[in-house]
Amino acid sequence: MIRVIIADDEPLALLNMEKKLEEFDSVEVVKAYSTIHDLLDEAPTLDFHVAFLDVEMPGMNGLEIAQLLKKWKKDVRIVFVTAYRDYAVQAFEINSLDYLLKPISKSRLETTINRIQELFQIETTASKQVQQIEPSLSIHCLGGFTVFHNKNIVHWRTVKTKELFAFLFSNLNSHILRDTIIDALWAETEYKKARVQLHTTVSYLRTTLSSLGYFNVLQYANGCYILQLENFHCDVLELEQMLKNKEEFGELDVEKAELFIQNDPGEYMATLDYSWIHSKANFILNQLTLLLSYLVEHYTTKHNAKKREQTLLLMIEYNPYADNTIQKLIQHYIEEDNRANAVRVYKTFKKNLYADLGILPNPETIALYDTIAQD
Repeated sequence: MIRVIIADDEPLALLNMEKKLEEFDSVEVVKAYSTIHDLLDEAPTLDFHVAFLDVEMPGMNGLEIAQLLKKWKKDVRIVFVTAYRDYAVQAFEINSLDYLLKPISKSRLETTINRIQELFQIETTASKQVQQIEPSLSIHCLGGFTVFHNKNIVHWRTVKTKELFAFLFSNLNSHILRDTIIDALWAETEYKKARVQLHTTVSYLRTTLSSLGYFNVLQYANGCYILQLENFHCDVLELEQMLKNKEEFGELDVEKAELFIQNDPGEYMATLDYSWIHSKANFILNQLTLLLSYLVEHYTTKHNAKKREQTLLLMIEYNPYADNTIQKLIQHYIEEDNRANAVRVYKTFKKNLYADLGILPNPETIALYDTIAQD
């Protein structure tokens, strides 16, 4: 049964909607409210699936009530009922299930009920598949950006749908202003058109995520969107968790870190040419470099010269202009009594640094080389 509540300050409209809904065998009207006070007083403790809300109500409009209901009951479905089209955009942003214009015909209401039933069937099927040993969703951000569902690549309806998901995922669990998203993804588009394109793209994204079993994970409130995901795997989050554990417990899970590095992680979303990626990419590069530096420390303690050298060379691949890493590699070759390689590393670094950036190594790196030259 679809358990519903109704709210409308017009008694006749309220009674009419209640009678129409009761004509459907699959619908149970739990409560009908003509005042906001009674609704707000009882709704938090009621068991219902769908709220039919009149938009224009005294004291608090239906849009504001919907936002409160979604705070109390994350999975509640909202159907707006109104005589006006003016609130359609706002209703869409709240992720309402439908927007009915008065007077409502039985056939139009039947369409809404069928939509609710189809959605419930999808959710029921998906919930049975949630308990898995491995998360069904796997998001690869290093070296590119690919999303897998049950090991199959997720195909996006449009290029912008993929970019919007990438942007929101890069700001996972954070409230992002709608205009911030527009500035990032539609900077060259006139604002009104950009806002329409955002709404369309959000709709496509919600549909895709729902088809993967992730319902109501993209929400809108107070001018902000927020993406909240659970039960998924991501290489970037794995990296961040390893560093977090190292910070909290003082020890690095070396075996896990080595396996992570063996999978050859590349730069953050490296294959995507999005202007907003750069700051996040730099942050992730610093995180990856930190993980590698922890491995270097471990190999130094264990006197594993071969792995220390390999890790330092990998650090230089990720950041070829880092004086600190060059110094460590030169020092490594000095300790291994390999003066020729130490000299080669310095001269190559100096040449590339000047050719690409027009600068010389820092004084500490030059001083380290001078000790070799004097020897």
